[in-house]
Amino acid sequence: MYAVQQDLVDRFGATELIQLTDRTNIPPSTIDGVVVGRALADADGVIDGYIGKQFKLPLNVVPPVLVKVAADLARYYLHGEAAEKDSIVSRNFAAAISWLKDVSKGLVLIEEEGETPEQAGGGAIKTSAPNRVFTRDKLRGF
Repeated sequence: MYAVQQDLVDRFGATELIQLTDRTNIPPSTIDGVVVGRALADADGVIDGYIGKQFKLPLNVVPPVLVKVAADLARYYLHGEAAEKDSIVSRNFAAAISWLKDVSKGLVLIEEEGETPEQAGGGAIKTSAPNRVFTRDKLRGF
């Protein structure tokens, strides 16, 4: 799993999760772990579908950025049809999918196995050219 229930609580608050998941108590009073688990599993499936093109799954170490992406996807799934009415939830979902598409195309790198890729050299560019054949002095009078 890329994210767990506590990640959702930390990011979005227990109150929101209680309202989205408790379907048996009126008023809602507890977080339903089964409902949260289903949303997180759905998010994991989507993530695997995109990053599986670039990385061998399962990843040995889950990069923090994937925790955020999984949380945003799961939140969208928990909101269900109401997600389209909440601009923040739908915007975060769209951004997560867009980012995953970029990862699948190789445009964005994620830290696989906790290793940061080496940075490209930062040397200066040096150019050289032959002396000018036509100068102002040589062309004077033409």
